[in-house]
Amino acid sequence: MELKRVVVTGLGALTPIGNNVPDFWEGLTNGVSGAAPIKGFDTEKFKTKFACEVKNFNPEDFLEKKEARKLDPFVQYALVATDEAVKDGGFDFEKLDTNRIGVIWGAGIGGLKTFLDEISNFAKGDGTPRYNPFFIPKMIVDIAPGHISIKYGLRGPNFATVSACASSTNAMIDAFNYIRLGMADVIISGGSEAIINEAGMGGFNAMHALSTRNEDPSTASRPFDKDRDGFVAGEGAGTIILEELEHAKARGAKIYAELVGGGMSADANHITAPHPEGLGARMVMSNALKDAGLTTADIDYINVHGTSTPLGDISETKAIGTLFGEDAYRLNISSTKSMTGHLLGAAGAVEAIAAILAVKNDIVPPTINHFTDDPAFDPKLNFTFNKAQKRTVRAALSNTFGFGGHNASVIFKKYED
Repeated sequence: MELKRVVVTGLGALTPIGNNVPDFWEGLTNGVSGAAPIKGFDTEKFKTKFACEVKNFNPEDFLEKKEARKLDPFVQYALVATDEAVKDGGFDFEKLDTNRIGVIWGAGIGGLKTFLDEISNFAKGDGTPRYNPFFIPKMIVDIAPGHISIKYGLRGPNFATVSACASSTNAMIDAFNYIRLGMADVIISGGSEAIINEAGMGGFNAMHALSTRNEDPSTASRPFDKDRDGFVAGEGAGTIILEELEHAKARGAKIYAELVGGGMSADANHITAPHPEGLGARMVMSNALKDAGLTTADIDYINVHGTSTPLGDISETKAIGTLFGEDAYRLNISSTKSMTGHLLGAAGAVEAIAAILAVKNDIVPPTINHFTDDPAFDPKLNFTFNKAQKRTVRAALSNTFGFGGHNASVIFKKYED
């Protein structure tokens, strides 16, 4: 059977550096850091006292107070980003076959704040199980796509993907496959996460995964810098609406880019550490290129996983060097986590938006906070340090790697009829 073509027709973002897509893109291209001291809880006894929080966000600006209270923040974020994407895409669902429009959403952890609050209340009591009846429906990961489908009346494929930091990239790949196989016309895809709370920060601190640069939060996320000391936690959501090409053309939709390939692999190595030689990372990029029918010479930009951890940054660049060879010196590499922090299950979504807009606008966002070269990295690689670069971006590859050894990559290219 002939596979159908899949294009991007709607974008929405709620991020630490912008609460909508235009502001997010402006923050990216200007090299703005979203890191600051945490306002959401008292960090006095915590090793890490800063993060990339969503700013100036009031759920009641978008949702009725009563409804907002029934939703964990990760679901609130998902609904807000999706509202922007639906409007951006010009969708009038009453005029479309909603039996063929689905929602596939990614989140790494889900309703952690809800879980924390409910268990804290129980622990303070006398053992009587006084739980909120919305406890479970607020917490479970799949409730985000559930709420989106209910809001818009979408009865197509509906589920959540969980693969830690690769979750929303896996969601996009699944959406891509269902559309190109002819099982859906449109799928709202993306991811959300909200873990900047006592449990999230405490848990990641216990693993020694987070930066502890409390004296200078705005420069703490410094991928590929010699003095990097761990990732900076982020939160938010990104929505990417994928649509079958002919369906998009029939309704006169604007097209940002074409999604042409998705790759998946596993490190099969360690629960949290990447493969030291980047074996899984090399495989996932190779699989994405093969799926897209492209070669390494066709890629102009890689939005790397680039978490600012001592091990992860090295293994990913090894994989790029091994797979791309001489082509690695021709392309741009950047880690937008230097600005947004690590949005975990939502990282793939917001970074895919960065890659899509790089393709659309021919601008590569920078890797900010570079101060000291690390001899572990090939100096001939262009990491787009500190300042955005204008260049033709024919195709962009976005990498996401998750705890458990999950790897997922997607490739977007300029749309040509």
